[in-house]
Amino acid sequence: MQALWMVLGAFLFATMGVCIKYASDDFNSFEIVFYRGLVGVIFLIGLTRARGVSLRTTVPMMHLWRSVVGVTALSSWFYSIGKLPLATAMTLNYMSSVWIAAFLLGGAVILQNRQTPIRQQAPLFVAVISGFIGVALMLRPSFTPDQMAGALAGLVSGIFSAFAYLQVAALSRAGEPESRTVFYFSCGAVLVGALGMGVVGVNAWQWPSAAWLFPIGMMAVLGQLCMTRAYASGHTLVVANLQYSGIVFAGIYSLTIFGDQLPFIGWAGMGLIIVSGITATILRERAVPNAPAEVH
Repeated sequence: MQALWMVLGAFLFATMGVCIKYASDDFNSFEIVFYRGLVGVIFLIGLTRARGVSLRTTVPMMHLWRSVVGVTALSSWFYSIGKLPLATAMTLNYMSSVWIAAFLLGGAVILQNRQTPIRQQAPLFVAVISGFIGVALMLRPSFTPDQMAGALAGLVSGIFSAFAYLQVAALSRAGEPESRTVFYFSCGAVLVGALGMGVVGVNAWQWPSAAWLFPIGMMAVLGQLCMTRAYASGHTLVVANLQYSGIVFAGIYSLTIFGDQLPFIGWAGMGLIIVSGITATILRERAVPNAPAEVH
């Protein structure tokens, strides 16, 4: 059953991407981030009260850092969704597993970990390189001048998503409930979205684009809750790998709703990223059996 929660969460995030593409026709990324956060804050205030969860925290600086990296990833991802085919933007964001593996490799090289010799990290190194080759294959057919900014934003979203996942893990070890973590993250989204709107401006509400703003926020919150419940099962490895079903859903949406025509080399790149991400997750799980879960 927990596996189905993860698949449902991935489906909600992919569907959220569809809503973002429609909303981005008349709203900039900061506006979408703002409304996504606002819906989340309102929903989570009601949810935490219903569950009797206090919103007070003893680790405000940890939440601050989580908000900084998380909202950076969110803003970059939303921008890339507006500029790139949905499946491409989704895949770049899901590169976070590969980036985490790259961070681990970098740490091993710098620290020269004697318990795990560098040569034993070769499989992880291959997984990381394969992921980057997948990015090159995927972006090559769609890397036109008008999409360059979207591609770079997608890569940035994956990098900062990796930092956000690591910080969520740290907050979990500190005893913070997920609803509280998501609440402060949503508050950060509201703040950054409002500041961004003050700089780049605010668009007048246009229908039906404005109708997509509410489902964006709800699907984001519900997707996070579904993934949290999935990870609570303890079957971290299986659940973490099922998150890649979101790329499959996004691919279906790209073909059926938006008519995106990616050549075979682009789909091959996506497949390579999925395989490298799953491999990296498996290798990390073996190296650190009690490694914390990644929550989108």
